[in-house]
Amino acid sequence: MKASRRAFIKVGVAATAAAALRPVRTFAQGAAARVVVVGGGFAGASCARALRQAAPRVTVTLVEANPTFTACPFSNAVIGGLRELHAQRFTYERVAGDGIMVARALATGVDAQARSVTLADGARLPYDRLVLAPGIDIRWGALPGYDEAAAAQMPHAWRAGEQTLLLRRQLEAMDDGGLVVISAPANPFRCPPGPYERASLIAHYLKTRKPRSKLVILDAKDAFSKQRLFQAAWAELYPGLLEWVPLSRGGNVTSVDASTRTLVTDFGRHQAKVANVIPPQKAGRIAEAAGVADRTGWCPIDPVTFESKLQAGIHVIVDAAIAGAMPKSAFAANSQAKTCAAAVARLLTGAVPSTPKLINTCYSLVAPDYGISVAGVYQPSGGQLAEVPGSGGVSPADAPRATRAAEAVLAEAWFRTITAEVFG
Repeated sequence: MKASRRAFIKVGVAATAAAALRPVRTFAQGAAARVVVVGGGFAGASCARALRQAAPRVTVTLVEANPTFTACPFSNAVIGGLRELHAQRFTYERVAGDGIMVARALATGVDAQARSVTLADGARLPYDRLVLAPGIDIRWGALPGYDEAAAAQMPHAWRAGEQTLLLRRQLEAMDDGGLVVISAPANPFRCPPGPYERASLIAHYLKTRKPRSKLVILDAKDAFSKQRLFQAAWAELYPGLLEWVPLSRGGNVTSVDASTRTLVTDFGRHQAKVANVIPPQKAGRIAEAAGVADRTGWCPIDPVTFESKLQAGIHVIVDAAIAGAMPKSAFAANSQAKTCAAAVARLLTGAVPSTPKLINTCYSLVAPDYGISVAGVYQPSGGQLAEVPGSGGVSPADAPRATRAAEAVLAEAWFRTITAEVFG
């Protein structure tokens, strides 16, 4: 990426954060406004904290059933034996310390007319504005043969936690010479470069621990994020070990048989020793209950405020949202959360939200000391978020190994920074 583009992105990050934290005018006297945020991941926790800073008089409640958050970024390194899962886990102590009410409960329903969220125990939380950051849910049954029982044999590991460890244990138990198959879904899905980073780090594990083994990616697409960079790295680091089979060459998986770990395509059958099936996805289930998901399973939103186009007073951010060109990533989660918080704070006072510019940077590891990245700046255009022309780019194709090693260090630094900001 050119230096000028990186500088523009860094300035944009600072501007986005400053806009999110800019004070708004004081609320009118009376009861404090109430905002409920559902989902305690990067998006939900970021939004709750940014809103608390932007509008201190607003009562902010974060609804999250889990006592800890397990981060997806760097979970592929856990699968590849380079990192332990405890390094991915974070508590909500500092979030609560900001004066945010943390409700340890599952949100099961939303009454958009009465403006209330129903919890699993039957309690109801009233709101003036609701922010949904529910992440993704698996579309069980969308891939014939793949259901929750099948995931115990062919893990998806697309929500970090026990599935992450299951896939790692299967790789450790596999004999040298075994076949690992990854099934990558069609767009859209969480973390577009994720399957290819995962393939890279599994290939690194096989190269160093089980060199007679092979990895095949069966892909429902003919193109993917950072493709040229990934493929060049694979040719350099994992020749003969990793094979990518695109849609046009029969890569689309049409069904699976969990009992034999077999993946079926229009062109043949692939029986694996370890099968990682990344299935079709949709917005987290509370989005459907709230009436903000359309027939695609995702949530159309106003790109300025992230307010649902289907239900007034409800905002949807990141993974669950239809955000145009902006990908579903952790960096995007933090960026969208701050923008949404600023918009909600202004809407609660009757002010008009500013038109935002949002940033995304995504690092991927191809090996422990080999990183690549893509970055972009996005703004509302035609009812969607569109990339600002010339604003971003990818790592240089001809970069020396020292640059790749530096990007790997930057990836780790980014993870430490964002987790400290959101949960620290």
